[in-house]
Amino acid sequence: MGIDAGVTSLVTLSTGEKVANAGHERRDRERLARVQRALSRKAKGSANRAKARARVARVHGRIADRRRDHLHQLSTRIIRENQTVVVEDLAVRNMVRNRALARAISDASWSELRRMLEYKAGWYGREVIAVDRWYPSSKTCSFCGARVEVLPLTVREWACRCGVVHDRDVNAARNILAVGLTVSACGDGVRPPRS
Repeated sequence: MGIDAGVTSLVTLSTGEKVANAGHERRDRERLARVQRALSRKAKGSANRAKARARVARVHGRIADRRRDHLHQLSTRIIRENQTVVVEDLAVRNMVRNRALARAISDASWSELRRMLEYKAGWYGREVIAVDRWYPSSKTCSFCGARVEVLPLTVREWACRCGVVHDRDVNAARNILAVGLTVSACGDGVRPPRS
């Protein structure tokens, strides 16, 4: 199974299935803002401030618990159904520096999903392969191998010169699977290694 991570759909599988991003932080954003405003109005060191801090912590805990539960269910299903799982080696720490997408990337929690896939693969005797982050999976046609020079993020579907119309994410997931299986069959290491 090849997996392409995204913001709109949390993951796109090489079978064509897209798992939607639940957006747990986005759903509780108003509640979180309300309790944080209430906390900011409390006097420092007061008992009411301690209660308000507990309310903020509860909202953060609820968001984290729902996100973790969703990721556990998804990662367990993927590992149980597949012998080999191929993922992109994303530099999430660098991607979060993009101020426009930082909140959405953090809410998607790609690093946590990959971590869950790796340790559950050990439990079930499966294999997780990480593909080089610089491989142009979205720009390469999964049928003929032709590569598009420029493909901005706004383009979600594109037509190859061989006549096939690709969904950007599904095409990337299929390419990630093909490259991962090639690396697995040839016995080469995956560059760069995860530290």
